Amino acid sequence: MILARDPLCYNVIMIELDNQTERNYDFQLIENIANYLSGAEIELILTDNNEIAKINHEFRNIDKATDVLSFPSDPFPGAPLGSIVISVDKVDSVAAELGHSQNDELALLFIHGMLHLMGYDHEVDNGEMRAKEIELIERFNLPKSLIVRTIEG
Repeated sequence: MILARDPLCYNVIMIELDNQTERNYDFQLIENIANYLSGAEIELILTDNNEIAKINHEFRNIDKATDVLSFPSDPFPGAPLGSIVISVDKVDSVAAELGHSQNDELALLFIHGMLHLMGYDHEVDNGEMRAKEIELIERFNLPKSLIVRTIEG
């Protein structure tokens, strides 16, 4: 479990971390992003390509690995925002392919997952999610690779 204190409103933001892998990352940036975007609890699950492919098949009927999946919770007062599942295999391969750090790639995928939890949907909106991603990428000084991937994809 990661606890982060929001300096603006003195709330404790909680990320419940379920790291099902041997990989270790610096989660400070993830905490900062979570603090900036939401005051709700978030579950972050780190897994491998095999497991995320199973989840993707079960919930989306897509039989392949993906980088990030988001599962919003039913909204009610005090409810967690939801769960984000990230493939560390994708984190590693995309970071290597694009020449940036694994921590940056994890943060990019976390941002994408958080925005889905918050109701953004790049598959049906008019560019609002991509605009918000650009804003966050610039705010947290991240590589612009997510913008390119989402515009091309």
